[in-house]
Amino acid sequence: MNSRERLIAVLEGKIPDRVPVSTYELVGYNSQSFENKEPSYARIMDFIREKTDCLCMWNPGSDETFLGSAYPTEIIKEETREEDCLITHNILKTPLGILTQTQKKVDNVYTLWQTEHWCKSIEDVDKALSIPYEPISYDGSDLSRVQSELGTHGLLMPSLPDPLLLAAELMEFGEFTVWAMTETAHFARTVDILHERNMENLQRMLEGHVADLYRIVGPEYACPPFLPPVYFERFVLPYVREMVELIHARGGKVRLHCHGRVGQVLEAILATGADGMDPCEAPPDGDITLAELKNRTKGKITLFGNIQLKLLEQGTPEEIREAVKLCMDSAKEGGRFVLMPTAAPINVPLSPQTEENYFHYIEAGLEFGGY
Repeated sequence: MNSRERLIAVLEGKIPDRVPVSTYELVGYNSQSFENKEPSYARIMDFIREKTDCLCMWNPGSDETFLGSAYPTEIIKEETREEDCLITHNILKTPLGILTQTQKKVDNVYTLWQTEHWCKSIEDVDKALSIPYEPISYDGSDLSRVQSELGTHGLLMPSLPDPLLLAAELMEFGEFTVWAMTETAHFARTVDILHERNMENLQRMLEGHVADLYRIVGPEYACPPFLPPVYFERFVLPYVREMVELIHARGGKVRLHCHGRVGQVLEAILATGADGMDPCEAPPDGDITLAELKNRTKGKITLFGNIQLKLLEQGTPEEIREAVKLCMDSAKEGGRFVLMPTAAPINVPLSPQTEENYFHYIEAGLEFGGY
């Protein structure tokens, strides 16, 4: 089997020739991703391309301006530097008043941190929603490049937010949970509005091109310990289920991304109809072992996981090997399992220890993953 065939088989509940081995956000077959441009990643990326099964993370371009809308909106940016950080202060004029946001980018770390969120109150949320909505248009002009690079080495996997994520990330995390639990009617109205936008935009995206697999992100915001399970059932299940049904109707598959104590919301996850779930974190990071997940899901969903990134960054070769073997012993029987880390390094240069541990991880996955 090639990687594409192997991944499709495992998502459809069939037993492949071996367990697929993924390196998640280290994407071997997208030349525009940072890890394929950084010299310190070159050796491990060559090995990843040769040995693993790629889930190619790529999204089409779009004309989105703010909160799922393409309405022409000016955001004034003010940039300053503090030691090794770029600080960007954003100012947004809405029909109901000014909103501000601040982002921090550390040199040689490929992520952004929000140090100030757009909304500090439900009045600010109303300001954000007062910006008129226009559906998004998508630009797939880069698709032929990435498909050509990927070939049969894996599956194309865009990422989609659920409406919970769009709402939750308007506020600082603690303030979001207070909003959801104490102003629940207002929060529910916000999620409903954003879901309508989300579904129209998803429909437009699918009209342009249907990818192999879609990763839906955001459900973890309502996963214990952050919110009680009843909030997951209310603010994740019905909305994600609609997204999954639309994607399935167009011929795509879905992987639901959810950190947290998924054992407490597993039935709701299964009820979304998703084809896969990740990262399936074991205790102490989650609340359920991979073996327990395998037993409870009974082949209804493909499990992706569950090697912790901190183990790949700090562990010994022996610990890596034992962790991979435990994953295989726990979940490979009967198919429906992809070996995958819970995250990927984002720092430059890549640590030599992390690099070597990735070699051990991949080699152990190939050794123990045969059927």
